Amino acid sequence: MSKRDYYEVLGISKSASKDEVKKAYRKLSKKYHPDINKEADAADKFKEITEAYEILSDDQKKAHYDQFGHTDPNQGFGGGGDFGGGFGGGFEDIFNTFFGGGGGGRRRDPNAPRQGADLQYTMTVSFEEAAFGKETDIEIPREETCGTCSGSGAKPGTKPETCQHCQGTGQLNVEQNTPFGRIVNRRTCNHCNGTGKEIKHKCSTCGGKGKVQKRKKIHVKIPAGIDDGQQLRMSGQGEAGFNGGPAGDLYVVFHVRQHEFFERDGDDIYCEMPITFVQASLGAEIEVPTLHGKVKLKIPAGTQTGKKFRLKGKGVPNVRGYGVGDQYILVRIITPTKLSDKQKQLLKEFAELSGTSPIGEHEESFFSKVKRAFKSE
Repeated sequence: MSKRDYYEVLGISKSASKDEVKKAYRKLSKKYHPDINKEADAADKFKEITEAYEILSDDQKKAHYDQFGHTDPNQGFGGGGDFGGGFGGGFEDIFNTFFGGGGGGRRRDPNAPRQGADLQYTMTVSFEEAAFGKETDIEIPREETCGTCSGSGAKPGTKPETCQHCQGTGQLNVEQNTPFGRIVNRRTCNHCNGTGKEIKHKCSTCGGKGKVQKRKKIHVKIPAGIDDGQQLRMSGQGEAGFNGGPAGDLYVVFHVRQHEFFERDGDDIYCEMPITFVQASLGAEIEVPTLHGKVKLKIPAGTQTGKKFRLKGKGVPNVRGYGVGDQYILVRIITPTKLSDKQKQLLKEFAELSGTSPIGEHEESFFSKVKRAFKSE
């Protein structure tokens, strides 16, 4: 099945800015994260969303994708080989592609060192842990080089032998007669699985694979300021390489739990703070929570609901060390739902002193217009 367009995956246009890419990813990753969404395909969707974000958030990868899409421009048809029937050598790779041989005329040495597979681990952290960082240990299942045979797959005291079927090339040539002539189709040797080696006496520990499955404990230093969906690359902590090649990498992807009342946007923190009608009218000094502890905030007299106050340097440390964000307080004036008779009387007196009835002139005018609108129908 072909991959979906990355822009379609995130639900954005090709002209979307980096901030738009990030916002789309954050929204979708929260929706489909396996820890939150228990649907059967949630993990696959989360992986697809993460892959799209990794490409479109990187300028170089995005430019490459915009030009070539999912196609690798380096994967083409190679030069000649053994091909009969009166056609040029370049046709061998074309027919190999159609008949299962794969593109490229250059043979890969099956015994050359190769890097091991990369691994991905999703770590869920609290809002505070993401803001200030922490150190912790995780355990991951991964393949490691077998200690009994040192990765050869052969019983100690023996060693793998050159495959007699492919003569150590890891490939077999299969000839086919077609209307175009005789075609030599190159396929992976099924006797040695492309390794070019046969193991007659297999290691009892790994069964000839040269690798064993183990659970590895790894110490992770979570950097302060890490955000939801970001990842940490741990070099050499992936699966063991082949033929003495280096190990792959481990990518730790972070999922940050939502906070009870803080909300994060980049390095800045937002929260709402309820205040009373009296505090908004007369002014007050209130205590507000921040990630760095409680602080005093002065509310000027006459403050309106929705007013935003800035607390400089009370946000999240930048994950790359570029300072600290700010915290923004949005005040909401709370209207009391239960009033005593005394309180009601005082409010009526306040309204009279203000020159308005309990329903002010503007409200009265509005209701009058509504009544006239209904009467005119």
